Amino acid sequence: MSHQTVIVLDFGGQYNQLIARRVRECGVYCEVKPYTTSIEAIRAMNPIGIIFTGGPNSVYDPASPQADPEIFRLGIPILGICYGCQLIAHNLGGRVVAATDDSAREYGKTETYFDTNCKLFKGLPEQGITWMSHGDYMEKVPDGFALTARSDACPNVAICDETRGFYGVQYHPEVNHTQHGTDMIRNFLYEVCGAKGDWTMGDYKETAIRAIREKVGGGRVLLALSGGVDSSVAAALVAEAVGSQLTCVFVDHGLMRLDEGDEVEAAFSKWDIHFVRVNAEDQFLIKLAGVSEPERKRKIIGEEFIRVFEAEAKKIGAVDYLVQGTIYPDVIESGAGDAAVIKSHHNVGGLPDYVDFKEIIEPLRMLFKDEVRQLGRELGLPEYLVMRQPFPGPGLAIRIIGDITKEKADMLRLADFIFRDEVAKAHLEGTMNQYFAVLTNMRSVGVMGDGRTYDYTLALRSVTTSDFMTADWTRIPYDVLDRVSVRIVNEVPHINRIVYDITSKPPATIEWE
Repeated sequence: MSHQTVIVLDFGGQYNQLIARRVRECGVYCEVKPYTTSIEAIRAMNPIGIIFTGGPNSVYDPASPQADPEIFRLGIPILGICYGCQLIAHNLGGRVVAATDDSAREYGKTETYFDTNCKLFKGLPEQGITWMSHGDYMEKVPDGFALTARSDACPNVAICDETRGFYGVQYHPEVNHTQHGTDMIRNFLYEVCGAKGDWTMGDYKETAIRAIREKVGGGRVLLALSGGVDSSVAAALVAEAVGSQLTCVFVDHGLMRLDEGDEVEAAFSKWDIHFVRVNAEDQFLIKLAGVSEPERKRKIIGEEFIRVFEAEAKKIGAVDYLVQGTIYPDVIESGAGDAAVIKSHHNVGGLPDYVDFKEIIEPLRMLFKDEVRQLGRELGLPEYLVMRQPFPGPGLAIRIIGDITKEKADMLRLADFIFRDEVAKAHLEGTMNQYFAVLTNMRSVGVMGDGRTYDYTLALRSVTTSDFMTADWTRIPYDVLDRVSVRIVNEVPHINRIVYDITSKPPATIEWE
């Protein structure tokens, strides 16, 4: 079955896949392609619409990524977002310049006013909050374009030429901070492009299963299983595709949460799969000894994971493929295409140069966390696995700031358990999407039992989010935070101060390292 398709042309924006995720959320099939994709290839895909992403460059810079001007003559509707909006203006006779004062620059949540006669804003409120992030602005709008949104600081927030189906917005409708942003994208798809809404996660499941079968053939597959949502869904998907050809290897690197290794083994022992647990705490801690720099930690862990999987593959014999539960936020934070590197993930940017497998398969690479959960339900996974709180592959290694020791890991394990235990007792799990403790490398003076202490500061972190690309810090009730604090300083040795992280993403990332 063929589906209507929208192409997202990537100009290096951090949110390029988030745009695609919003399009898919609206029931329309979408693929992300680099801006260098040829006009012939675009024609061959027969898209009903094209979306230009944001990006870190300035369109007037000769070295900036540019679209083939022929794209504006294809007769296909185009929506430009941030850099993409400026790209439309720059190519069609407008003028984009650097902001010279604060009146033209806009960052963060911005009150915006809309012309609801424009199809992009049809049926939406005339006023709302948008998420801005631009230092350039459209000094001159191209002929034939109307101004359809403004803010107090900038008169040219959105433009459109409805005759040709060209629309541009300076803000980011794809992020949760923009009110009715998904509705604007939906309007572009249905009001402008004539979408039918003929794509579902069930279709994605069937397509992915066929692709895995075709790639693997009669080969053997080893899957890196952490017990988290992503690797569990990947395991179910690959098991559906190749059955007994799959072996799942769970590596306990000594940096798991309290009792987590045993819980993972118990959960997957009920599955009809070949499950192998490898206890490798000593191997990982020896390699990480004395390492404080977070990127080095990730790369060491990434390499050691691969080496353990290679050793297990030799025991199994003739394993061709390694499967990982990599999802899109892992990829984009590790840098992809023209996107900036925020931090490398152990299973993406942290992989070693040489891997002794024919190929690495990442069937969830293009999905966001909420889509992975949806796919898990399509595959029949139990809800407790589908809704499990995310846990990073490097584990506590990136929640211990500075060098890593077994003593620190044990301290953090217990403190993290107490935090999660009190959240559960207060029945707050449904109000937050990820919550954990971080052992900082800062020490401070305290008083315990009339004596002076000089011990570690522990940070608590909790966020609410749907896609993990943006997130707000959780407003945990003070009485719950108080109980957590009292328990930790009384039950966990060498911690005498508790702080709570109230930073959203952006500007912070969800994890500290």
